[in-house]
Amino acid sequence: MKKIHLVLQDGSFYEGFSFGYFGDITGEVVFNTSMTGYQEMLTDPSYRGQILIPTYPMIGNYGVSFTDVESNEIQVSGFAVRQYCETPSHNNSMMNIDEYLKKNKIPGIYNLDTRSIVKKIRNFGVMMGSITADENLDSVVEKLNSIGSYDEYNFVSEVSSNDIKIRKSDDRKYNVAVLDLGVKNNIIRLLESRECKVTVYPFDTKSDEIISSKPDGIVLSPGPGDPNNLLDILENVKKLISSNIPILGICLGHQLIAKSLGASTYKLPYGHRGGNQPVKDLKSNKVYVTAQNHGYAVSNEDMPNDLEITHINLNDNTISGLCHKNLPVFSIQYHSEASPGPKDSEYIFDEFIQKINLREESL
Repeated sequence: MKKIHLVLQDGSFYEGFSFGYFGDITGEVVFNTSMTGYQEMLTDPSYRGQILIPTYPMIGNYGVSFTDVESNEIQVSGFAVRQYCETPSHNNSMMNIDEYLKKNKIPGIYNLDTRSIVKKIRNFGVMMGSITADENLDSVVEKLNSIGSYDEYNFVSEVSSNDIKIRKSDDRKYNVAVLDLGVKNNIIRLLESRECKVTVYPFDTKSDEIISSKPDGIVLSPGPGDPNNLLDILENVKKLISSNIPILGICLGHQLIAKSLGASTYKLPYGHRGGNQPVKDLKSNKVYVTAQNHGYAVSNEDMPNDLEITHINLNDNTISGLCHKNLPVFSIQYHSEASPGPKDSEYIFDEFIQKINLREESL
């Protein structure tokens, strides 16, 4: 067992043991409160550039499968846990979590007091950190304070598709374009289960190219990082909105819709990450338990006249949903596709299909 440390930007450090790939890594330290779904978390593109701490103490007990993945690689920079299971038990398991991290060259650290670390982040906010074998911890802290913050990096460019990808499918009723800001596999699965032929476009694709393909609907996907790093695509998003094509924005896509119409965003102290976030639908007065993974939110100050707030997070009253008052455009701050998390909000995709049908009936 090799002793290593998780070092935080504020100078605090936590001793543990290495598992997974042995190497130093830096990233923004965040936590997720879901009790299951560690493999989906690891492969969620929205975690790009972050060191992830699950609050659940035992990780890896049902192993790793080839199906519970949300992208083609592990996206987190590092993984910090209380305990991990070396001998998982599940009929679909192909390896344990240690082997999985090694295979993907992702450093991990275990035997940490994760409760203490999470309490610190809750009290003081997220901060940069490092999983390191360097025993000169003061120099590690100096490096952390010299590399710049997580907010400064455009991680979307790292996780988005490089080329246009047309998903192989039978003849389907709807053609849907997905602007890939860090799309999760389950978004595509749920669209395809609703008779959608899906075409995935790189994040910087010009709006004219998407509109000229005559999609029935457009999805702006979730993704990592600060929406302020994507200001150069806001004009494209605005043109997509004005095309009168039904649009669904999820998480980062929700933030970009709001920003393109004049709203502002801000960073949350420690984000919303977990499968237990209560969201109230203001129109139906129903409360849904949702899966969320984001560190930024849309401000309710100076809300553009074209937008209406449709959902709020009951934990802190942040905006969780918007709709355009005149166009078939709506967005949510949470993950309607779950993976991991409750499936209560899959109805959002049905509402998206309804908007497509209403537009076709009006043409």
